[in-house]
Amino acid sequence: MPIRRLPPETVNRIAAGEVVERPASAIKELVENALDAGASRVEIQADGGGLTRILIADDGKGIPKDELPLAVERHATSKLEPDDAGDVDLLRISTLGFRGEALPSIGSVARLTITTRARDEGEAWAVTVDGGDQKVVAPAGFPGPHGARVEVRDLFYATPARLKFMKSERSEAMAISEEIKRQAMAHEAVAFTLSLDGKVTLRLPAEHPGFEGRLKRLGALLGRDFEANALLIDQERDGVRLSGYAGLPTYSRGNAAHQFLFVNGRPVRDRLLQGALRGAYADFLARDRHPAAALFLDIDPLYVDVNVHPAKAEVRFRDPALVRGLIVGALRHALHAAGHRASTTVAADALSGFRPHTGEALYSPTSPSAQSFGQAAPGWSGWQGWSQPAAAAQNLPGLNERSARVEHTWSGEAAAPSFRTLGEIQAEHAGQLAPGAQTPPDLIDYPLGAARAQLHGTYIVAQTRDGLVVVDQHAAHERLVYERMKTQMATGAVTRQALLTPEVVELDAAEAERVAAKAEELAEMGLIVEAFGVGAVLVRETPALLGDTDVQGLIRDIADDLSEHGAALSLKERMAEVCGTMACHGSVRAGRVLSAPEMNALLRQMEATPHSGQCNHGRPTYVELKLNDLEKLFGRR
Repeated sequence: MPIRRLPPETVNRIAAGEVVERPASAIKELVENALDAGASRVEIQADGGGLTRILIADDGKGIPKDELPLAVERHATSKLEPDDAGDVDLLRISTLGFRGEALPSIGSVARLTITTRARDEGEAWAVTVDGGDQKVVAPAGFPGPHGARVEVRDLFYATPARLKFMKSERSEAMAISEEIKRQAMAHEAVAFTLSLDGKVTLRLPAEHPGFEGRLKRLGALLGRDFEANALLIDQERDGVRLSGYAGLPTYSRGNAAHQFLFVNGRPVRDRLLQGALRGAYADFLARDRHPAAALFLDIDPLYVDVNVHPAKAEVRFRDPALVRGLIVGALRHALHAAGHRASTTVAADALSGFRPHTGEALYSPTSPSAQSFGQAAPGWSGWQGWSQPAAAAQNLPGLNERSARVEHTWSGEAAAPSFRTLGEIQAEHAGQLAPGAQTPPDLIDYPLGAARAQLHGTYIVAQTRDGLVVVDQHAAHERLVYERMKTQMATGAVTRQALLTPEVVELDAAEAERVAAKAEELAEMGLIVEAFGVGAVLVRETPALLGDTDVQGLIRDIADDLSEHGAALSLKERMAEVCGTMACHGSVRAGRVLSAPEMNALLRQMEATPHSGQCNHGRPTYVELKLNDLEKLFGRR
């Protein structure tokens, strides 16, 4: 069969298979065109999951009449400028679109109509492409001083086979909604409106550019809980800036659907960025929990390649180590600054567990309380029929006795705590203050308040100035011990143990090369490896902390992590798991009765220790209930 040049219509339909995978892909391309045109308002309409009709309207600069025919030609774009020699620099791409494929690809598989009025033109014009057949540019009406309206009807009618691979209209509509949300996150200064089958499902006003406006936009899209529990991220290193918001560890999710990553305003799905995000939270979350975050990376276009795939959802960095280090460092810095803070959803979940009860639900004529009061009249409740409260009170044992409160004279822990063991703090003599020293502040003025009681040998109840705090003593102290162990590891070399016989691990050639290339990083964690021919590595020493470990499994897990995330997360997680186990065995156990000084010492250490708001698996170590919440429970508000 001789070599033939394919017709332009066939070429466009082939390209459409990569650029326009589904209606959400077409909408993504058209919205990016509107944003590149300087639009401050973008309206999106989709019917039938986007297969029946799509309309994108914007108030951008519009397209001049004489450029309309070029706009629907393949590889024609206004976003790349040639230099004096006529060469186009693909290494400095500063716009969202640049390939010039979207409009001709859509026009080759659907009925496409572009109506536009350029900013400097008085008349509006339209061009239509029907299954690749371009019509003549004609005058048209346009509601607005300038901008463009792009209408797509009967998507994929020219390629019926593609329609068979489409999901249900509901699924396609959900994909469209998710795509618009990502675009809206990246451009908070642009107003977005999304209508699905004639119903407005998303209306986002333009926000003020900057962190405040971005957080407000993220709160509107991800929920007010994210807005209340997000940590500000703003770090720069070697000309690369990372900004955005990341959720507290206790505000984790069951999947990675609430992770949004952007590079120069472009939504991307990049394994390097996802791996760095996971690595930053490795000390705080179990493997089945995922952080919520919206991170924005701003980098010189010269150091990132966005021309990797026609859909432009993948990128490649010239210095991936710099980018990963920036993400991990910035996130850990923000988590450290959060201290013992836990998410507000913890208190909300706790309050949802409370159920108000009336006297009828608790009272029984045969109960011991009923026997002590005598037979009650029908209809008695805790709120009615209490004829002799004073006399009744005398019959309740202990009601007139003093409470077993713990806020007695011990106050030695009120001084600003250092990172000490619980035994060291409780060994301090109670109530001894240096001559002339100022009286320490009331313990309830501290963030976690003053210990008032211990319940079931497990939970510490503390009073704050405006509420109460319930602490899981074992989980809290486990985190304190774990953080101390991490500090000790960071200040000195990790102890290693030499294998009696060095172990050879056979891998794929590429995997072995990746592991050997990370030998220096692995050595810092106590694992000594070296290349051993093609497709194998030799392991000489392992971290003593791991004890008798499965070397073969460890190296293979590391190879998988390097392949997927570019970092040896498995070794870090195994060492963190061992540290967590050791911390668990070395911490205060549930069921141990604590004295008042011990409980208050634990609270003060939590306040002074970063990340003490969650245990090693991301669960909260304490729950705080405000006085307002308690008053609502009892109908006082």
